[in-house]
Amino acid sequence: MGKLLAVTIIIIAIASAVPFVMHTWEPPADVSTHGGLIDEQMADTMIEAGVSFLAAQILLGLFIWQFSKPRTDSKVKTFPGGAKGLVIAAIVLVGVEVLALGAFGSKAWAAVYFTPPAADAMPVQVQAGQFAFYFRYPGPDGKFGPLHPEMINEGNQNLFGLDPEHDVESRDDVVTAEMAIPVNKEVHLLMHAKDVSHSFYVPALRIHQDFVPGLDLSLHFTATKVGTYEIVCSQLCGLGHYNMRAYLKVLSQQDFDEWMKKEQAAQ
Repeated sequence: MGKLLAVTIIIIAIASAVPFVMHTWEPPADVSTHGGLIDEQMADTMIEAGVSFLAAQILLGLFIWQFSKPRTDSKVKTFPGGAKGLVIAAIVLVGVEVLALGAFGSKAWAAVYFTPPAADAMPVQVQAGQFAFYFRYPGPDGKFGPLHPEMINEGNQNLFGLDPEHDVESRDDVVTAEMAIPVNKEVHLLMHAKDVSHSFYVPALRIHQDFVPGLDLSLHFTATKVGTYEIVCSQLCGLGHYNMRAYLKVLSQQDFDEWMKKEQAAQ
């Protein structure tokens, strides 16, 4: 029975690795300037984790095979250093592994998190709330009006809590339920949650950023291909979580200018 278990463990481990080796599930095409580095880091991580997983499972199977029926007259062997040595070795191995992946991946993260956006990056404010995303663009004055949370009222479509009667900067702000940006133009996202934790996940852009209630978060990226891409929330945020999504339209500069004019007229 022990040998059967050993063979089963090894077969399952190898079978589970086949879809990854064969690239059965390919990620969507990358449409961002930083996506190549993210994909490279992901590939390195999957290779390292996959090799470690297979080695551990095969070793487990071999131990079960060898010691499933120990001889009664055989001498009991102990590992040098005992269990304490094994634990220390495991901690050192995993620690080195994590540090190495962090060091190799810092270049990929730096492109998104460790470098500031360009001075001419287009600002877009993103608000996440149960169960929708809303987006705000500054008007011709290039300034966002201040937010007044106590004035948020979905009934009269004051989704960001603006007070255009008293705040001049708010009068030309554009609020939409979909996001549009120009292609090959850096975008600076200013992100906040209205209620609970959410996330801003766009697989094609290789962006996955959580919203943390009470914190204003910043993220910047550049999209390189015209198209429509899905934005989803990957944080379980309530009963309507499954339906919390929006769409990102990457447009030519001319098409974006026309889209903005239509949205300004509809405010």
